[in-house]
Amino acid sequence: MRYATRSLPGAVQTLIFLLGTKQQVIIAGGVAGLVSRFCIAPLDVVKIRLQLQPHSLSDPLSHQGVTGPVYKGAFSTLRHIAREEGIKALWKGNIPAELLYVCYGGLQFTSYRAVTQLQAQLPQRLPPSGESFVSGASAGAIATAATYPLDLLRTRFAAQGTNKVYAGLFGSIREIRRQEGTRGYFRGLSAAIGQIVPYMGLFFTSYEMFHQFLGGRNLPFGSGDATSGVLASVLSKTCVFPLDLVRKRLQVQGPTRAKYIHTNIPEYKGVLRTLYVIFKREGIRGWYRGLTVSLVKAAPASAVTMWTYEQTLRTLMQTNKCDEVWELYVPADQDDDFDD
Repeated sequence: MRYATRSLPGAVQTLIFLLGTKQQVIIAGGVAGLVSRFCIAPLDVVKIRLQLQPHSLSDPLSHQGVTGPVYKGAFSTLRHIAREEGIKALWKGNIPAELLYVCYGGLQFTSYRAVTQLQAQLPQRLPPSGESFVSGASAGAIATAATYPLDLLRTRFAAQGTNKVYAGLFGSIREIRRQEGTRGYFRGLSAAIGQIVPYMGLFFTSYEMFHQFLGGRNLPFGSGDATSGVLASVLSKTCVFPLDLVRKRLQVQGPTRAKYIHTNIPEYKGVLRTLYVIFKREGIRGWYRGLTVSLVKAAPASAVTMWTYEQTLRTLMQTNKCDEVWELYVPADQDDDFDD
């Protein structure tokens, strides 16, 4: 089923987000999140470790007496984790992360589609870029709030060193509930909402802009669709990265704060207060710890997500069309013969 869009030039008229049935959108979004998460899991662990490292690399005095590792650079951190904790450690937190990305992907694309269709029924329409921002921001906020406990679990498992804080997924759920209550599952949610709303709005808006010029083209480094996803992701991620770092630091607060790989994580309270404390202790560079690996991760992750979503949705739609054609082609008497 195709829904009418406003009069826009080129490929924007047939944006893949507005195609397919509700069930097809949910399946395609879930598959896209699953595939993307598995491919970038090691980089995600490296990013989280760097973000949680509170000591300044340029100031040797800041990490004197630190019992945990002192990471220096993305690839150095990757090698260190693999050497000290084993290759499997690069996929720490992968189970809650897979659940997170599947649920998040389905909710994100479904919400985007629903909000876009709702805006199409309004008597006064926003400009196309404004509608994209509203749809992207709304979809991101809904998906983030609904799946946030899984995001927190992913962070805590990735932050574990050789000494485990939690024995397993269900054990961690019980321990957090027992020690911190229901609010423990939502530590840092305000930072996540504050991050994801502008991020998703910027992502979808810039993706459509890039897709208008690059969509459907064969470029030296891949398709225009994938390139559009890369450029949109890099731009959006850089703008909101400090809030992403604050979210990670707040997620590991609580009674287990000193038990993770970085045992010297300070105690933080509130988003603005955390931003101020990090700036005061670590400088403005402290807001951007892990940015490099985050951008390296964001590029292939978004490209894989968008490409997988579009290909899966097209396959589902094509399969549905073939089924409809077959039903029209097979005469009634032949259909009865098959039943026999």
